[in-house]
This record gives sequence, structure tokens and C-alpha cells, in this order.
Amino acid sequence: MTENEDNTLEFAGLRPRKFENFIGQEPIIKSLKIHMDAARSRGESIEHLLFYGPPGLGKTTLANIIANEMGVSIKITSGPAIERPGDLAAILTNLKEQDILFIDEIHRLNKVVEEVLYPAMEDFGLDIVIGKGPSARSIRLDLPKFTLIGATTRIGLLSAPLRDRFGIVSRLEFYNPDELKQIIIRAAQALDIEIEDSGASEIAKRARGTPRIAIRFLRRVRDYTQVKGSGKISLQISKQCLDSMEVDEFGLDKVDRKYLITIIDKFGGGPVGVETLSAGISEEVETIEDVYEPYLMQIGFIERTPRGRMVTPSAASHVGRKLKTDKNIPQERLFK
Repeated sequence: MTENEDNTLEFAGLRPRKFENFIGQEPIIKSLKIHMDAARSRGESIEHLLFYGPPGLGKTTLANIIANEMGVSIKITSGPAIERPGDLAAILTNLKEQDILFIDEIHRLNKVVEEVLYPAMEDFGLDIVIGKGPSARSIRLDLPKFTLIGATTRIGLLSAPLRDRFGIVSRLEFYNPDELKQIIIRAAQALDIEIEDSGASEIAKRARGTPRIAIRFLRRVRDYTQVKGSGKISLQISKQCLDSMEVDEFGLDKVDRKYLITIIDKFGGGPVGVETLSAGISEEVETIEDVYEPYLMQIGFIERTPRGRMVTPSAASHVGRKLKTDKNIPQERLFK
């Protein structure tokens, strides 16, 4: 989704502002409500939270809902945007009591900045060094009791000291088609798009379990039906549009299929290292690991083994290929 489309979500009312309007992630919502009710009853800010999982599942939306439900302000930034300790100090000193600081892609924080964040999270204090050389001295500034909400697509890259300072750590899961269908229908109402249930179901089925992708597809199908159809999104129109975008019934696009076919045709179905695979399909390693592989693993099309990536028989069947098994390796070892 482009930045303009993502910003439009706020104005079109597509981002829910309350938990009651948020669809999916029920275990996380139930847990958050308990923690928030407890914090409100004590008159305190909620504990620091960390949300992780693939992009587009609602980490930023949840942060905004928490701020709205707690009745506090939220400051939104990202890890790469905080380049120096002074940048973080400026943000933290401008927060008010119980305010929320949301840092997206927190695993990309500068290590020096991260060191400054530790005492701020634990003791609500900011250590500043004044002067240089022998005359340098350190002073501590008291900070308001705030809540840090971190979001990351790669929790493995988060340092252990930072990860351990979050009181609540939650993983967002992919959405099922029924949940995505509800999101699509509500988004269509907000955007004044006429849509049939069958059309919404077809878009949901191909949206890779991700609300952001579902809404992006909804916009593309809307454009398609305005030009090629009657203006109403039907099952047939949804299929025609998504087929023209080369998105199949499993939600796989051209790059997904290239990924699977490359492993099968060039590497006998695997195992193959991600660096080699990256060169084979001309995609960055980070893009493969963050964008393509999570969903392919979720639907059982690939496996990550100590020796590398492997394609499953169901994936090979889907792309019209047959796996070649090594006679010296038992098949059960290949696919466990």
C-alpha cells in the first residue's frame, strides 16, 4: 500500500478507533482490555507493549486504538527516523503523563539511541552528558510516566535487553477469510462502494490473510468495475480483476510463483540457502524473509530447515511441477 493510500485510511474511516470495531486478533484484544482496565483502575499508564508479526496486520491501528481508549495522546515515529540520542530526547521530553510513544520498525533503532532508551523505559529518566573531556558530567532528567509501544516485523533482530523491557509482547497472526470479508465489506461501505458478498469473499480469499492487502485489492477491483463492469463488485468482476493482476486463488502473485518454481526447477525442491535464492529470483533477502516467506509458510507451501528452504509437495502441485527427491535421502527427512 502506498503512503497516500495508508493515510487515506484515517480520513475514510477505514482504521477502527475502538476495540469494538476492530476485527480479528481476538486473544490479543482480550488481553489488552484486561491490562488497560487494570491500569485505569490504578490511575497509571499501561505497561510498555511490543507488537510483532508480518506487515499489514494492524500494529499501528492497535496502537492508535489503545491511545484512544486510554484517552491519551500518541506520538508516532519509526526506528530509522531517530538517528541520534538528541532526537529521542526531544521526543521524550515533549511527552505528557501517560502519553504513548509508538516506534514502528523498532528493531532498526540505532544502538546508541537504544542505550538511551533503557533508563527511559525502566526508570522514566533520561541521562544526558554535558561538556567534553575531564569536565564532562552526567545529569538525569525526569520524564513523565509514558507507555512505549514498539512494532517490528523482525523480532529476532531486536536486542535481548530491549525486548526484555517490554511488559507485554504480542504476536499478530494472519487473518482468516471470514475476518477479511468483514473488513472488506466495512471498508466498501466507508468508501461508498457497492459490493456483493461473493465479491467480498473472493477478494478476501486472495488477500494473503492481510487486511492491508485486502483493502488494496478492494481499491483495484473498484477501479476495474468502474471501467469494465457496472460499478458493482460481483464475484465475476473480482475474479477478472485479480486474475488480470496475476493473483491466483491462494493469493500468490508472480513473484511468489517464481520463488517456488525457482526452488523446484533449479534446486530440485531444496534445500537451498536464502542468499542463493535471493540471487536466483533477484529479490533482496529481507524482502524474501519479511514479505514472501511468512505467508508461504503459513499455507504450508515452504519449510525452513537448518539446511535451507524447501518446497512442499502441495506447493509443487499448485505450480504444476513435480518434486525430484534424492534417492540417498529418505523422503520423510526431506519434508519434515
